[in-house]
Formats: sequence, structure tokens, C-alpha cells
Amino acid sequence: MLIQLKLWLKNSNNPLATWLFQFAKSLRNPQIIVIPVLHASLYYLHYFIKELCHELVRIFYYTPLFKSQIKGSKKRLYLYSGMPQILGKLKIECKDDVRISGISTLCGRVSNEREPLLSIGNNVDIGWQNAFSVGRTIILEDDVRLAGRVFLAGFPGHPIDCDRRANSESDDESQIGDIIIKRGAWLGTGVTVLGGVTIGEGAIIGAGSVVTKDIPDFTIAAGNPAKVVKKIKE
Repeated sequence: MLIQLKLWLKNSNNPLATWLFQFAKSLRNPQIIVIPVLHASLYYLHYFIKELCHELVRIFYYTPLFKSQIKGSKKRLYLYSGMPQILGKLKIECKDDVRISGISTLCGRVSNEREPLLSIGNNVDIGWQNAFSVGRTIILEDDVRLAGRVFLAGFPGHPIDCDRRANSESDDESQIGDIIIKRGAWLGTGVTVLGGVTIGEGAIIGAGSVVTKDIPDFTIAAGNPAKVVKKIKE
């Protein structure tokens, strides 16, 4: 009955139905007058309280919890937007002045005989929605910058053979590769780096690129697959 009434109000050309439909819409989305001084003050108060709560939770909850799961000096570690998710068997070593988005996933390959290692150097930025799949080793040297949605794919998680995938078998050792991001390299938004790749010192990888082979020092690379498009230093 209610559905039929709604359809009549919405589709009928009857003036009464049109008026009732508009009246119902106004009831569903009421508006009040904005009082500039009052509501602007409330906005800034709301923002201050929200930021204060976020900082307190970051300092006294997320940061010590995350630090308890990683090794290294990890001085002045700065987390923002929560706490990174750690999946699988993974050893994380972290040096000083590192900034990590809490909207990140750090995953270690479970079927390894030895514990996979994620090594993070000094003064490294790890942006939002980064995902690291550590097969054996991923190394981020000092001063590395990773923008948002960077994917470091050290292992695929599944074998090439479709029958083995259907049986939930793991990937093969031949599919695993280390990833090394050398000092001062910068990866743009949405970059994917496959296992077995080394990105050279000071290199820049353009947004959306897929890096399948080593990138030399002090070059700019872009594309799928990524290719060197410019040298920064001779």
C-alpha cells in the first residue's frame, strides 16, 4: 500500500499528488537558517575537539600499539589516520623520523621458511592506502617518498596454474622477488612495483606506472611498463 502511494505521488500528474510529493521531500530534508557567527564558531569548536581527540588517540593508543609490533630505533614515528594493518608473518624494522598513514596494509608471505622482512630507513614517508606484499625482503632506504595507493608486490599470492589456484595452493618460490627502493626515490600516486625490482637512488616514478624492471639512479620513469623518460643527473 505504501509503495503504491509513493508511486502515485511520484508519477501522477494530479496537482494534489505533485504538492504532496514536494511536501514529503521537504520533510525528509529539512533546512534551518545559518547564523554565521554561531555556526562558524561551532564549526571551529568541532574541528578543534576532533583534532584534539585524534592527536590524543594517536599519541597514547595507536603509536605505542604499532611500535610494540616493530623493531629498530623507531624514534619520532608519526602515524596519521589510524594504525597500519599487519597481516601474515612479517618482521618490520623501522628507523627514525618515519611517517606512515594508518590506512596502509603490510603483508608478509605466510609460506616462507624464514620470516619476511620490511626494512624502513630514516625520514621515509608512506602515504595513504599503500599496500606492501613482502615475499622475502622489501627495503625502503633513507629519504624515500611514497605517495598514495602505492603497491609493492613482492609476491602474487597465487600460482600461475589455474587448477592449483582452484585448490587454494600458494605461489611458487620462482614468483617471489625482493624490492629495493634506494635513497631519495619518489614514487607517485598509484605506482605498482613488482618483485625483483630495484628503483635507483633519487629516481622518480610517474603516477600510475607499473615498474617491472630496475630503474637507474637519478632518472624519471613512467608508463606501463615503466620506462626511463628523462635523466635528472648525467
